[in-house]
Amino acid sequence: MTQPINLNKARKTRDRAAEKKRADANAVKHGRTKAQRVLDAAQAEQAAKRLDQLKFEDE
Repeated sequence: MTQPINLNKARKTRDRAAEKKRADANAVKHGRTKAQRVLDAAQAEQAAKRLDQLKFEDE
């Protein structure tokens, strides 16, 4: 005789696998490395400083 299957465990295992697959797809689609985030932040800061330097102030 075969062992009975716990349907709750089977359902939860199936759902976890589906969520993991979806999370991995989102990580590939939206994820960025730390180096990319740091580079973007540095570039934004540099651009903001450059813009401040080029502002004209009327007194």
